Parts: sequence; C-alpha cells; structure tokens
Amino acid sequence: MRPRAYGVRGVRRGKVWLVGAGPGDPDLLTVRAHRLLARARVVAYDELVAPEVLDIAPKTSERIAVGRRAKGSRHHEGRIHPIVIERALDGHDVVRLKGGDPFIFGRGGEEAEELAAARIPFEVVPGISAALGAAAAANIALTHRECASSVTFVTAHAAGSSSLADRAMNGTIVFYMGLGRIDEICASLVSQGWAPSTPAALVSRATLPDCRIVVSTIAEVGASAKDAGIVAPALLIVGEVVARRVEAMASDAPVPALLRRAP
Repeated sequence: MRPRAYGVRGVRRGKVWLVGAGPGDPDLLTVRAHRLLARARVVAYDELVAPEVLDIAPKTSERIAVGRRAKGSRHHEGRIHPIVIERALDGHDVVRLKGGDPFIFGRGGEEAEELAAARIPFEVVPGISAALGAAAAANIALTHRECASSVTFVTAHAAGSSSLADRAMNGTIVFYMGLGRIDEICASLVSQGWAPSTPAALVSRATLPDCRIVVSTIAEVGASAKDAGIVAPALLIVGEVVARRVEAMASDAPVPALLRRAP
C-alpha cells in the first residue's frame, strides 16, 4: 500500500517520536524514552504498552489508543493512525509509544514511511524488543557458543517456511505472536525436520510481575501451555539454548563459599 498524500495544513508541523516502550517493565525503558515520555503532551500508544509505562507521561497529556489488534480487526487502514498525522499537522509534537522496539515487528517502518510522505519530521528511539525481554525473563541465552551461532526472529505466520527452518536449524528461533498458532507452528517444525524432543519455552507477559514461563519440547509445549493457562502476549523460543536455561539464585540464598569475600 502506498503512503497517503497530505496537503499543506499548518505553518509548523509537529515532530513524531517513534519510541520503543520495551517489553513491559518500566525500568527497562531507555533513558531517552523516559525523558521524552515524561514531558510529552500527546502520547499515542499501542495496546501492548504496559500501564506503568504510560503512567510516566504527565497526567495532563493527551493519551490516544491507536494500536491495531490481532485477528484482522483494525482501527484504521493507514500505515499510521490518522490522529497521529492530524496532531502533527496541527503543530503538536507526538510521542508514538510502541511495545518492544519500533523496528522489530512494530510496524515502525510503515509508520516512518507515512510520516515521511506527510513531510512530518520524526525520530526513532529504539527499545528492548519483546524477544530480548522474554529471553532475559526466562534466563535463556538466545545464542551460545556450543549450540546456537544464530538467532532468527519471525512472526507466527512464517512458521511454514522451509527456508526459515533450514536457516534456523543450527540456531535459535523466536516466534512472535505465536500463542494462538502454537500447535500449528510446532507441527510445521517437526514436518520440516526438527526433532519432537527439541527444547522449547513459552514466555508470557515477559518482565512483568505476572510473567509465566513454560519449558517443554516442541512436541508438548502446546499442551503444557494450555494446562498452565498461559495468556497472550507470549513468545515461543525454540532451540537447544532452552535446555541450557539456568535458574537464577534467590536473593536470600546463601552465597557459595567460592564467591564469599575473605575476612
């Protein structure tokens, strides 16, 4: 779809910041994202932006829900919500908050094209992607010198690509938005040569207090997720790195002798 054409409106056009809101925990915002949000007058945000992140904005700021939900339902047909364009054309600066990173399955590229077509200045502020947040929450290293020399990020609808499976076979693969198609994804991987015993982890609401993690295999992770009542948003991580997941030591656990300081 081609970007829409916009006529001349105001003398000064506002600036739009495409800001990555990170995986959920407000402590994981970048310093720049926090500064922009703390002084924002107009905030346009996706559904996946955590309320705690949105609360950083001044109470007097205009807050506009502009995201698109899954299953084909859309608030609009443009690459960026028309209200964002309208506010910028009227001279207002806009913080466009996007879950994770704007340029990793955040439609940031499409929105940047629309802003450029409207001759609206914009800037991209990267954020911690959902994949990195989920991996950190589950203590899974997405790459490992002994078993994963690459990592591939894909959306769930790409699960049937044989070329994808071939590229990821010796590495780690992370499926975004895959909870609703998890059985289909895993069956497709098995049909493309992945062993049913390949380790897999499903991470729900990564970095948030109600984060849930299910560790299993691609043959059983779908059933395990249903038994555990896993809810979206969730990411599926597949590969041998899952088997190397290390449980974090509790903060009140005794310090091993080798790590204690000498008196």
